[in-house]
Amino acid sequence: MYDLIIVGGGPAGLTAAIYALRKRINALLISADLGGKTNYHLSLPWIEDYQVIRGLEVVNKFRSELEYLKFAHQIDKVEYITREPEGFLVRTAKGQEIQARAAIIATGTRQKRLKVPGEKEFTMRGLCYSALSYAPLFIDRETMVVGEGELALRSAAELATVAAHVYLTIGEGSALELPLGQKLLHTQNVSILENYQVVEIQGNSHARSVILKTAQDETTEIIVDGLFIEMGLTPNSKMVAELVELDEQGRIRVDCSARTSVPGIFAAGDVTTIFAEQVLIAVGEGAKAALSAYDYLLPNL
Repeated sequence: MYDLIIVGGGPAGLTAAIYALRKRINALLISADLGGKTNYHLSLPWIEDYQVIRGLEVVNKFRSELEYLKFAHQIDKVEYITREPEGFLVRTAKGQEIQARAAIIATGTRQKRLKVPGEKEFTMRGLCYSALSYAPLFIDRETMVVGEGELALRSAAELATVAAHVYLTIGEGSALELPLGQKLLHTQNVSILENYQVVEIQGNSHARSVILKTAQDETTEIIVDGLFIEMGLTPNSKMVAELVELDEQGRIRVDCSARTSVPGIFAAGDVTTIFAEQVLIAVGEGAKAALSAYDYLLPNL
């Protein structure tokens, strides 16, 4: 039996694993990969890597350290976790059943996609899913946000503070009636494209234009320097959905010490109800979860 299982190999999971190992906890990280979303970097023709704060240095250091410690990680996918008298049972896609006294869930989220031609080809090449992360790179650039609800409004508003122009493609609904929506309707460098549908994304080495269709089946092309898909994020919390408390979006509810509603189960990073999907925040939350797990396990170590 392990003291601690960490599920997920992104910034939060990697940090939690290294902190746990340095505390001499008998820990195992299980993940489909190591690095998570840091394996994807937005490429723009006018930006050099040194101009972007990614938090990659610390994440890559932890990844390299864990790759060296082969006994401390497995490439696999956790299907679900159940409670047992002495802890928890972790079942994986490869058929493993692993017992542990505690667990940290750091499985992140996955983006909701448009599923149109060109989206896959240009992902992270002028097309991305987080204005929160990349808006500062688009100073005086032509941009477009495609999305729904408050997330799309917030992204367009953030881009409007730096971009030359923002096209906001948003479906029919009440989002524009919100205070932020009303502000955007009166912002000079924002154009609202209500009830337009994206049918294709085109470009060369990077995404350069968006083909839209109107309700009358007319098509139009808009040239942009960057495209943001803001349809929302789906938390990867299914493996503990029947075990811990989730919010209405499926994120794991945690307190200020990364504890969930079940003693012995901790969570960190984007899969939780923490504020903002940022690498540096996930790193801090991963460290916090590991230290909380250590305190929980300490009487029996």
